[in-house]
Amino acid sequence: MTADPLVDRAAGAAAPVATRAAFFVSDSTGITAETLGRALLANFPGFRFQRHTIPFVDTPAGAAHVVSDIAAAAASGLQPIVFTTIKNAAVGAVLAGAPATRIDLLGGHLTELEQTLGTTASEQLGQFHTLGDTEHYFARMRAVEYAIEHDDGQSARALDIADVIIVAPSRCGKTPTTMYLALQYGLLVANYPLTDDDFPTDALPPLVQKYAARCFGLTTTPLRLSQVRHERRPHSTYASLAQCTLELRRAEDLYRRNRVPFLNSSTKSVEEMSAVILQTLKLRS
Repeated sequence: MTADPLVDRAAGAAAPVATRAAFFVSDSTGITAETLGRALLANFPGFRFQRHTIPFVDTPAGAAHVVSDIAAAAASGLQPIVFTTIKNAAVGAVLAGAPATRIDLLGGHLTELEQTLGTTASEQLGQFHTLGDTEHYFARMRAVEYAIEHDDGQSARALDIADVIIVAPSRCGKTPTTMYLALQYGLLVANYPLTDDDFPTDALPPLVQKYAARCFGLTTTPLRLSQVRHERRPHSTYASLAQCTLELRRAEDLYRRNRVPFLNSSTKSVEEMSAVILQTLKLRS
């Protein structure tokens, strides 16, 4: 079991709010339960949640141990909330006895699909986060290898097959966005850092210029960039507000001159940025 002490707080909340336990329980990795559960909890920023992810609960005995953990949390505070992705009815029945509000994230949805497809759902565990479609799985692994090789402009090899080339000044979010697109979608993504050596110029850097149609730019705010860079190189020219302002202005001018779409990463998650890139470059299947 892994616990996440992070809390959600209402902006400007006047009074403290009691912490409530939230459990994400799955018969497989727990990724789906946690992702969907967190997405639901995010709609209630006025509450604080102590989060627990419990994967591989695939027997009634294992479920009984989880019920004990839930009961302990219930005894020390408010009634816990339990998000589950459990297929086995016997395991689900044990969890139903926990002193908590249980939200079955599969629930009636599998039944609805069974009815419309005219067949019963497979009882094999963890179908979504296992190898599953091996071709797709290995495509994602190749994409991760490609992203590592082409991180920060390290390699010019096979740039012609890149689906996306992310261009941005240092510390604007190129690498995490690259890795997310590779691992989540199996896209071949390279990224290139804009440095002082790339200016002054009206064109994109030579390494990526002929692939302009596949380029996407990132920017941020000078203050945010300065803060991030100070964590890496405190009190350096590289992290100074003046240098950050200059680099971002030059980058945005470069994007506009070369009609490279771009977005400001300062208030967006890697998931949001990736979604914008996919939509803008029409990479959604």
